[in-house]
Parts: sequence; structure tokens; C-alpha cells
Amino acid sequence: MVFCGSLPFFVVESKYAFMEKRLKGKKMKLLRADLHLHTMASDGTWTPEELVIAAKAADLGIIAVTDHESVTNVLETEKLSQAAGIKFYRGVEISTTYGNHCYHVLGYGIDVTDKRLLELLNYNTYLLEKKDEDSISVLINKGWPINMDDYHNYIYDRRRGGFKSLIYLQDKGLCTGVDDFFKHIFTSDNELCFPQFGTIGETIDIIHNAGGKAFLAHSASDFHGPGLDITLGVLGEEKFDGFECYHSGHNLEDTANLVRYCHEHKKLISGGSDCHGTFVPGRTIGIPEIYENDIRME
Repeated sequence: MVFCGSLPFFVVESKYAFMEKRLKGKKMKLLRADLHLHTMASDGTWTPEELVIAAKAADLGIIAVTDHESVTNVLETEKLSQAAGIKFYRGVEISTTYGNHCYHVLGYGIDVTDKRLLELLNYNTYLLEKKDEDSISVLINKGWPINMDDYHNYIYDRRRGGFKSLIYLQDKGLCTGVDDFFKHIFTSDNELCFPQFGTIGETIDIIHNAGGKAFLAHSASDFHGPGLDITLGVLGEEKFDGFECYHSGHNLEDTANLVRYCHEHKKLISGGSDCHGTFVPGRTIGIPEIYENDIRME
């Protein structure tokens, strides 16, 4: 069943329900949460220490690190979070392929030493790094003023966030930022697309095997997916434990419909800013404002 775009009364009611929950959260001193955060271990700009400092400054009481294809900074951030009095969920964000779309799956409560999980993350990292190189090769063949030896010798500064091909092209004056990269460079016109990752089912199985819960990330995204209506219709039968209902890229209507979908289908609920430090414009830690009574992780 799909609930998007057909429940105006629920959406209106939910709008006030969300406002009421937030006012109640402030009054009752409920903990604020952000369960989608990135560090330098993937494409973020913050160290674990900087992330925890930013979380405290944003008055967050619950956080999770969900780096792309990496759990490198999870344990260190967990230790720092506990010392700061912040509840912490171990997390990861894993790329998958379904049809012609790349979907991201969030794993929470994972064993970060699990062999199958680490093998999958290492393989996905290899695919992404190879795609970086393939992208540069495609642009060279199209006559762009770059060469592969120069790219191979380029030192990628992880403090800047992002990924090697993007930062390289920025330093060459050929790209203005991540938005420009995906709008004008990493496009079908340039014969560039995401790698063929593992299936959603395989990825969920690996997360479960690592003791975790699997959530579909930014479910209403039109960047990683065809939009909420189609996504829920196509992926509703996958064995997700829950969905990321609250996200910096979701509007109020999509959020309301996702929350209802999770309640009706007895699914868990997560949410977060998807903040990458200073890398991705418009994503601020702690926004959207989420309280512990908005999420359902257990």
C-alpha cells in the first residue's frame, strides 16, 4: 500500500501533531536526536571529536555515525559521545542497487567487527574509487584538460570532505562543488552513473547477520530513488526493519506519510540531518528537529 499524495486530512493533522510533539518535547526535556551523521571516514569534514563538539553545541542527546561504506570512526565517536553524556548508536550507510537506482541502506546497532559486513564495505569502497577513476577517464576522452597521471599523483585532502574526483576537478577549476558535479558532470550525457552495487536483500541480510537493524535512508529522495510513491511501492516487500522518516531533504507531507506507513506496517522509525560537516550545503546538524519520542529504534 502507498499513502503518498492521497491523505490531505492526515497530512494536515500530522502537521499539528508534529508541532505538538516538539512543543511537548521541549517542555518535558526530551532528548533531541540526529541519527544520520558523517565524518572524515567517508565524505564528511569532521573528525569524531569535532562531530561530538558540534552535537553538544546543537543540544543533541542521541546521535549516530553513519559513514558511507565505513565504520572506521564509529568506536572512537562512541567513546567520545559517552564521555559527553550523549546516547550513541553504531551505524553505517551502505550503497545498494535496485533497478536503475542507487539506494542507501542504514544499519544501526551493528557489530563493527563483523567479517561479512567489513567485506561488503571494502568491496563497495573499491567500486566507488574505481568509479572515481572511470569518471576522470571519461572526461579525458571527451577532451577535458586533465590527464590520468596527474590524477593518480593528486593528493586528496580528506579534511575537505567529498571524494577524490570531485575535489580534483574543483582544484582544476572545472567544477564549483558537489551540486555542480552531479548536475553537469556525473550525468548520463557523460555516460556516468553509480556502480552496480549488491542487492538490497543481500545488504539487509548482512546487516542482520551483524546484529543490526536495516533502514531505508532518505526514502523520499529523488536523488537516490524515484520518489516516495514509487519507492514504497517497489521496496515495500523488502525486509527493512524501518525507514528514515525524518530527513533534511524530506518535506512535511512525505514525512507524515512515512510515519503513518511505519505505524501501519509496524516498522521502526529513524531520522537525521545527513550532515557532512561543512561539505554539503543546506545540511545542518540537528535539523530537522527530532526528539526521542519521534523515533522508534527498538
